Amino acid sequence: MVRVAPTGKVEVYTGSHSHGQGHETAFSQVVADLLGLPLEDVEIVHGDTARIPFGMGTYGSRSAPVGLSAIVRATEKVLDKAKRIAAHLLEVAPEDLEFKEGRFQVKGVPGKGMGFSQVALQAYLAHNLPEGMEPGLEATAFFDPENFVFPFGTHVAVVEVIPETGEVKLLRYVAVDDCGPQINPLIVKGQVEGGVVQGIGQALFEEAVYDENGQLLSASYMEYAMPKAAQIPPIEHGHTVTPSPVNPLGVKGVGEAGTIAATPAVANAVMDALRPFGIRHLDIPLTPEKIWRALRDKAPVAAN
Repeated sequence: MVRVAPTGKVEVYTGSHSHGQGHETAFSQVVADLLGLPLEDVEIVHGDTARIPFGMGTYGSRSAPVGLSAIVRATEKVLDKAKRIAAHLLEVAPEDLEFKEGRFQVKGVPGKGMGFSQVALQAYLAHNLPEGMEPGLEATAFFDPENFVFPFGTHVAVVEVIPETGEVKLLRYVAVDDCGPQINPLIVKGQVEGGVVQGIGQALFEEAVYDENGQLLSASYMEYAMPKAAQIPPIEHGHTVTPSPVNPLGVKGVGEAGTIAATPAVANAVMDALRPFGIRHLDIPLTPEKIWRALRDKAPVAAN
């Protein structure tokens, strides 16, 4: 739901709850751009079941393609009502107005128009509204996509394996992703990098280890290994842009791109390094001990 106050400031109520993906920033940017408002005039409200009547949360990289698309639809409804109010007050037909930079302007008459906040105030004062129109300026919308979105990309890892210790050094990591138009490139970069590091952890470090009695031995951060900053090279980013045809923004999810790609990219790079030793398969995580044991008494074999 998008609700405009008499001052022209906007509250957006969304069921796409954020847990670190940057929804508050990206959603605000889109609404502010559509309404021609400063970013600080838009507030995103989420995660409060007393204020938000319905929402499925965030999962499956759906927040922008589905949740934000619903916000766009609601914002378009708000703009349509505001346009009809402005047209009534300016004594012109709605089709004679254009909306640019937060202002309804009569086409071909530069000095005749109204700002969005002026229209919002009149919507609540309700002294002079089109016949049959109710006061207020808010709208609710749901979005049910006709099909899935399909983000894609290619990730490449370059590694070095130290045979004497089994240690894996990650020398270079390149990520090229396509999530459609990027609402906020910095957030996209952060999501990809966070996912890549998680995927590297799965490939090389992280493991739930149990003893013969079923006791978990890696139950704390003292025993459960995770990648550290010093072990991760600068991640090189590239992007292609292929808009999705199934939502109004053409956006596709990017939250899982790094986690999906990094684990096989790193694991396959390590196995490629071990191929000259005749080693064809090891289960992840590819820990130094596991690699060292596989390499014991092994010598490089001639390639076929």
